[in-house]
Amino acid sequence: KETFDGGLDVLRPRGYMVLFGASSGPVPPLDPQILNQKGGLFLTRPSLAQYTPTREELLWRAESLLSWIGQNNLDVRIGGTYSLEDVAQAHRDLEGRKTTGKLLLIP
Repeated sequence: KETFDGGLDVLRPRGYMVLFGASSGPVPPLDPQILNQKGGLFLTRPSLAQYTPTREELLWRAESLLSWIGQNNLDVRIGGTYSLEDVAQAHRDLEGRKTTGKLLLIP
């Protein structure tokens, strides 16, 4: 929400904006003509469910992802670790936009 308009402004003509997450809240409704005026931009808001509609596809994609990680072809940035007892603090940090990368909860 806070960076949406600025994000559109930095795209080159026919650029793609992919929305995922909404740490500062949902983006307000958008007039599609704005995408035309800013250079014929493309906007999408995918969700995991659209890429894993069946258990078979979920397993196939998970196998591919874990294979990439295992072969060091994908760098997973760990932004912080929290003990399971500190899960409330992890949530506060996420909600307060104090984190980047993935957070790990350690039992």
